[in-house]
Amino acid sequence: MKKVLSIVLVLLLGTVVLAGCAQQEKPVKSEKLRVVTTIFPPYDFTRAIAGDKADITMLLPPGSETHSFEPTPQDIIKIKNCDVFIYVGGESDEWVKDVLASMDTSEMKIITLMDCVETVEEEIVEGMQDEEEAHDAADNEAEEPEYDEHVWTSPRNAKLIVQKISDALCQIDSANAEAYEQNTAAYLGKLDELDSKFQAVVDGAARKTLVFGDRFPFRYFADAYGLTYFAAFPGCSTETDASASTVKFLIDKMNAENIPVVFHIELSNEKMANTISEATGAKVLLFHACHNISKADFEAGKTYLDLMTANVSALKEALQ
Repeated sequence: MKKVLSIVLVLLLGTVVLAGCAQQEKPVKSEKLRVVTTIFPPYDFTRAIAGDKADITMLLPPGSETHSFEPTPQDIIKIKNCDVFIYVGGESDEWVKDVLASMDTSEMKIITLMDCVETVEEEIVEGMQDEEEAHDAADNEAEEPEYDEHVWTSPRNAKLIVQKISDALCQIDSANAEAYEQNTAAYLGKLDELDSKFQAVVDGAARKTLVFGDRFPFRYFADAYGLTYFAAFPGCSTETDASASTVKFLIDKMNAENIPVVFHIELSNEKMANTISEATGAKVLLFHACHNISKADFEAGKTYLDLMTANVSALKEALQ
């Protein structure tokens, strides 16, 4: 897969070079900061901080899957011409290193979300189907630990990321620093309120266990609030069809502990969650990981805070 991705990037970068011969190397400097983000959370954080004082672009189309995203030549040109580039830094961003290496980034501020917080290794819990087990073990080459890239799922981590983005904008655009700082303070206050709501739900809960008939990209969230979880796959898995034994384990776990809700994440086909629901009588609910947002929600102006606030209600129902 990595070799295929490298070939695709070489072709894309070649296309960008050829396109550059037919146009100016750099567009006329905009009065506003140009910020490019790969996915929704940093896009939404930046628009909360900058307001109308920056032109903000999200590369991942609304409704698309993050782990299969590949940049277009137009995306690479947007990165090349931006003032601030924000990406996650995990496995789903393997393409970024080659793209950045192909261009002059001396005047570009680059922010990696995984560098903003203390990261943890992706965890394989009881009953979870490890992606490696789903493939032939022909390659015995030792691999480096895989760190969970879904750092924004904890509001406490979101605060650290927001502050990092704010500091960068203030440094680059000092003329608008006061506005950025005011917006940041207001937004951090809202994240504190969100954190308090989650904590109140957990403090008053009858149980502390979550079940996902899906991937589980919420390691940071679970750690922040002391929750136990069971799921079909880890967060960065590309698998969608679990083995019969994995589904049976989740069904047995829900029946044994009388767990009332089985979750799925956004843009999921929901088939596994529905199967578990049919076997247990549990309610199927969406729990937003905020990787991305549907086209309808994006056009309606939904925010990270909106999605996470919906998670508060879902969590309360699951832990009752």
